[in-house]
Amino acid sequence: MSGPETISYIEPTQDAGRLFVQRDFPGPVVMLNLLRFNESADYSGHPELAPAMPITGAQAFDRYVRHTLPFLRESGGDILFLGEGRSFLIGPADEQWDLAMLIRQASVASFLSFASHAGYLAGLGHRAAAVKDSRLLPLSEMPLPTVAEGARP
Repeated sequence: MSGPETISYIEPTQDAGRLFVQRDFPGPVVMLNLLRFNESADYSGHPELAPAMPITGAQAFDRYVRHTLPFLRESGGDILFLGEGRSFLIGPADEQWDLAMLIRQASVASFLSFASHAGYLAGLGHRAAAVKDSRLLPLSEMPLPTVAEGARP
């Protein structure tokens, strides 16, 4: 008998996409990305993008970011944070992520425009080759609570 099958999340489902659009964000959207990379990049689905020599998933993701940045910025978005991850301080001990990234987009419309841009889509195979598993959490900015007068910091 084999163990439980591991489920990887690489692309959004149609239902998740529909709910994202229906959420009706009032302004900018920040996307929290958690990424786990393949040890070796798998370009089998996109051989036209494959480098001459094998590379790691992290190296393939770097190619994806370099390809993507001009399209992201053209659409009104940018990378707010890019950082190396590993194990959680609070969270499952056996779960770790290689990279965390925060992407800010001016609006849902600008995100959708970016995500459907032909130039951007031409390099999406680098992400597919790089990523073993991922999470993408759209966040809506909210104001910080105000400190009551006389309250101690």
